[in-house]
Amino acid sequence: QVLLVESGGGLVQTGDSLRLSCAASGTTFSSLVMAWFRQAPGKEREFVAYTTWSGSGTYYADSVKGRFTIVRDNAKNTVYLQMASLKPEDTAVYYCAADPILGVVTTTPEYWGQGTQVTVSS
Repeated sequence: QVLLVESGGGLVQTGDSLRLSCAASGTTFSSLVMAWFRQAPGKEREFVAYTTWSGSGTYYADSVKGRFTIVRDNAKNTVYLQMASLKPEDTAVYYCAADPILGVVTTTPEYWGQGTQVTVSS
């Protein structure tokens, strides 16, 4: 059973930075494409970013491109989401997700974490 546990959320101000972490267990970490999603109040869950198995490939939603960076450490079984220049519209519950298959990770990944709240005040 794959377990994903997020941490690092909190309350920050506009323009601040924050780093989220997601620790994985239960499988070979490098076999998973890792992703981050978010869900704002009253909105659908949306894809944020992914990193491929070795970390050599990354992809971002347009809304976060240039501000967020996804990085994985396969030695630590952990993926990070470094968020900079945060805006109030980034306020959401952020979810770590994973799937062995790249083609589905932006839509229906198999594994999900429990989420961590990020709130950006104006």
